[in-house]
Amino acid sequence: MTSWTNWAGTAHARPGRTHRPGTAADIGAVVADTAARGGRIRPLGSGHSFSPVAAPADGGAALDLRDWTGIESVDHDAGLVTVRAGTTLRRLNAELDRLGLALTNLGDIDAQTVAGAVSTGTHGTGARFGGLATQIAALELVTADGTPVRCTPDENPELFAAARVGLGALGVLTTVTLRCEPAFVLAARERPEPLDDVLAGFHERAEATDHFEFYWFPYGRNALVKSNTRLPGDTTTRPLSAVRRFVDYTVMENAAFGTLCRLGRAAPRLVPALGSVASAALSAREYSDVSHRVFATHRAVRFVESEYAVPREAVLDVLAELRTLVSRLRHPVAFPVEVRVAAADDVWLSTAHGRDSAYIAVHQYVGMPYREYFTGFARIAASVGGRPHWGKMHDLDAAALRALYPRFDDFRRLRAEVDPGGVFGNAYLDRVLGPVDG
Repeated sequence: MTSWTNWAGTAHARPGRTHRPGTAADIGAVVADTAARGGRIRPLGSGHSFSPVAAPADGGAALDLRDWTGIESVDHDAGLVTVRAGTTLRRLNAELDRLGLALTNLGDIDAQTVAGAVSTGTHGTGARFGGLATQIAALELVTADGTPVRCTPDENPELFAAARVGLGALGVLTTVTLRCEPAFVLAARERPEPLDDVLAGFHERAEATDHFEFYWFPYGRNALVKSNTRLPGDTTTRPLSAVRRFVDYTVMENAAFGTLCRLGRAAPRLVPALGSVASAALSAREYSDVSHRVFATHRAVRFVESEYAVPREAVLDVLAELRTLVSRLRHPVAFPVEVRVAAADDVWLSTAHGRDSAYIAVHQYVGMPYREYFTGFARIAASVGGRPHWGKMHDLDAAALRALYPRFDDFRRLRAEVDPGGVFGNAYLDRVLGPVDG
């Protein structure tokens, strides 16, 4: 591999060499050899982070885990599934479905590898549910000298607490053991509603709904509200027909919306009117299906994204300021704002560490100006102690992030212990964590 770029085109690198190990022993050997050479190495994942968290150092080594995939073991009685870290969530979901199992919660994109999703703090929505990291019962990683280490709440507990959202800074994840549950059905209800009504009832609906989120289209009066209700696995499903799925997802949400975005990029003055049209064109639908088919959707229209986790009690104030910001931007916004919720957890670098959180994600179509928008949003989020998603775009450094995470210094101490030479570092980690010895 002579060059690498992520899905959104926001990160680029030219690794000196790319390794494709097929066994855990191979991974250890590659890491040990890289360390002996005084080099750096980064696992690539599937490139779905918008930040350069996965970018290998120019001239450094890249680790492609596409040959290290699949489920290693299943404990049906305990609901524990051990999966190799290069497996995509899409493949894992399909294999769990065949086993009659499911992950408790998922985000809306399933193209990430398990390692990438875990390492960057991927989450879904639901006031009673945590992110993917909270579903981890055990993990194994290769540290900087090539040694495999197993981590559980009882075995290497500090490393377990840190590596569940480890940014790839502590080692190469090789396997993750996930606590699954019996397969279940989600009844999905999606409909446009006036944004003001959605905001007025936000906290009540977030508490009353299993998985609640909404999309606000700037310049429109409506939000698209998504409410998913959990049902037993033997519930008869009523999925969307093939025709309806094609029309709603392939035509409307991808082809037609992509056309509007391209038109807006070519003629920015039209974006507010196009956004109003998109908001007015939202339609209602109700269906049910196995959980992973409802949680995840296909995204063909490319965009850039920044997301912050804010204390849930502050979400309405943040959104009020964001609405004001959008109305004053020099460059209009073509993409909707996504709002989700999550329960507090104890993972050291989880964006929901120690507090119930609301996630606000802002997007812009690729090729359109976004810096004024993202910078303004970051200032708003900072005023309430917002924490940026590790896999999405932000400008914070170690000094700013240290104030947001009670266990930040513990994470840095542990990193210095397991990777004193910075073998797993890159420019992004140098910024957000600081130097290993600093």
